[in-house]
Amino acid sequence: MSNAQRRGLVRLPVSRGVLAVGAAWLLVALLAARQAAAVLRLPPERRFTDLESWIGDNGVLWGARGSLYDGGTFTGTPFSGMVLKPLTRAAEQNLGVTWTLGTLLLVVVLGVAVARALPEPLSARTARFAVPVAICLLVLSTPVRNAFSLGQTSILPVLLVVFAFLPGTSVYRTGVLVGIAAALQPVALLFAVLLWCSGRRPAAFTAAGTFAACSLLAAAVLPADSAAYWLHHPGGIGLGAPADSLANQSLHGLLLRIGLRGPAELVLFGLLAAVIVVLGLRRGVRFAADGQWLLAVALTGCVGVLVSPAAWQHQQLWILLAAVGRVGRRAADRLVWPAVVIAAMTVRPDALMPKIWRFGELGDHAPMLAALAAATLVPFVSRASAQWRSPVPTAYTAPPKARFGWVPLLGFWKQSTARPNLLLELLLIRIGYFGYSLIRGSAPDERGVAEAHGRQILDIESAMFLDVEHWFNHMVAEVSWLQASMNFYYSTFHFLVPLTLLAWMYLQRPATYRWARTALAITTLLALIGFWAYPLAPPRLMPGLGYIDTANGPQDLSDPDFGALTGISNQYAAMPSLHIGWSLWCGLVVWRLAPRLWAKLLGMAYPLLTTAVIVGTANHYILDAVGGAAVVAAGFGLRYVLAGRSVGEESAAGAPETGADDPPPEPPGPALDGPQEGSGAGPVARPAPGGAPA
Repeated sequence: MSNAQRRGLVRLPVSRGVLAVGAAWLLVALLAARQAAAVLRLPPERRFTDLESWIGDNGVLWGARGSLYDGGTFTGTPFSGMVLKPLTRAAEQNLGVTWTLGTLLLVVVLGVAVARALPEPLSARTARFAVPVAICLLVLSTPVRNAFSLGQTSILPVLLVVFAFLPGTSVYRTGVLVGIAAALQPVALLFAVLLWCSGRRPAAFTAAGTFAACSLLAAAVLPADSAAYWLHHPGGIGLGAPADSLANQSLHGLLLRIGLRGPAELVLFGLLAAVIVVLGLRRGVRFAADGQWLLAVALTGCVGVLVSPAAWQHQQLWILLAAVGRVGRRAADRLVWPAVVIAAMTVRPDALMPKIWRFGELGDHAPMLAALAAATLVPFVSRASAQWRSPVPTAYTAPPKARFGWVPLLGFWKQSTARPNLLLELLLIRIGYFGYSLIRGSAPDERGVAEAHGRQILDIESAMFLDVEHWFNHMVAEVSWLQASMNFYYSTFHFLVPLTLLAWMYLQRPATYRWARTALAITTLLALIGFWAYPLAPPRLMPGLGYIDTANGPQDLSDPDFGALTGISNQYAAMPSLHIGWSLWCGLVVWRLAPRLWAKLLGMAYPLLTTAVIVGTANHYILDAVGGAAVVAAGFGLRYVLAGRSVGEESAAGAPETGADDPPPEPPGPALDGPQEGSGAGPVARPAPGGAPA
């Protein structure tokens, strides 16, 4: 370094990696602050509603003279009650600040421990991002969010077990930590079985002894409570919410929900639990021998969730840890399993599956299904496999030469010619559409503002001689077959045509699919901004103007709640029109892909026909259609600025693009894949927990 640099006269360039790591830690800080604010901004009496039954004036842990289990709300072991009772002071001190910050500290420590437990060798990128990514995912997960109001003992067992299985942990420390975790959650005794079957028998003996000692200590301090828990409520059976509620994601809860009762249910549950324990622990032992101790711990925890009589949300953190397993031979496929697990443990059930037919039940049981898949089905990659370090890399190619030299291209992301993973695409599309529907429905819908904007639109159209909506709407309403056809068109083609095009491009032109779906996503996001910024009453909801709602019939505009109408969406999200936006997107895609002029013109006729339909049914103004066209243009334009000209653009109307699953070798892209080829990194032998070699 020169003297000028030492004196600060010359600025050293900041690498992109340093900026990315800094951004990751900034995200950690923002998420932690958001979670703390979500608790502390509530009135003191509402901050710890779940804990109130434990720590209130008549709570089971503070001031109550009866048993911990008299009210049925406390579901922990007597030992956890004995440990939690002194900690309840923290929930009362400083209006809960100590409790909240203490929970955040536990989450941070757990994230650091999880990052340390990742199997080596690690790429430099993974080593940099492991800790902040782990903390972010933990903070976002439902079990951790519940822990802020329910009790820190939901995090402590996981933290103790992860520490117990860190590389280099001694036999005694491993056994003691597992034993204390089991005293807090008895299902953690499965980790003692994992130690035994993995050849760490001294640690397993120590864990069993520690569990027995802690339980006996609790029995000496709380004899009546210990008898109630272990004799009248073995393993917590009958405590908390009803066992057949959706909150219980164990196999026992599932069998009760499908109608099984009595001895038949218990026998079936016992048989299924035995099979899952055998399969899950065998897989856990195999991956422990492979040096993937964190994955082995996660699989054992998933087994515990499934075979427990009750597995409430705050006890399901083990499932999230299963995201560390590597699955798939392609680098792009490595993202699918983590995405599925993270989605199951962070988002609402209806965000994963729509509430139609049996699909909604799959979403309701997403944590249990993820645990079952991890414990028994998912083919995780072994460290001995060549695919562990060198999965088939994603093929990237430089974008074609810019079409418009005056447009600054950012080159924000690389373009791939490979077909994206279908499961990951479907998951992202579903969650993305759920987010779109949620935001659209939450956009401002003030009736007075929306109607005022409607009058503004009509005034502008009148000045431009575009106010044709009224006469065209009445003309359509007077022709029954035309009215019925437009109503059917409006409610059907809006989703059918885009989805059909996306499916065809995915199968036949994967590179064009990536181009088109990205532009569509940007278009939809821009439309959401319009819904928020400019709530607009459509013609059919403008009072006193005589428009005819051809689909819903006459509306009582004197009813303040008439805007709910169908009860499924915000009726004032009219500007811009996504019916036009999506149909114009379809037209442009067809224009690009169709080999003949007549087919191109037919595709471009689709948005024109859609314009006639949205005006004829009194759902939109002409200017709404202009707004829809504007967001489509912006969507394609931003996609061009961010990534450049689309790969395969020259062959759009020629031979089908290839979606090869085995592209030429190239350094892996995903951050959580192994080290890049040629890095010289090889397997690193790390001491196994319990004092035995890996």
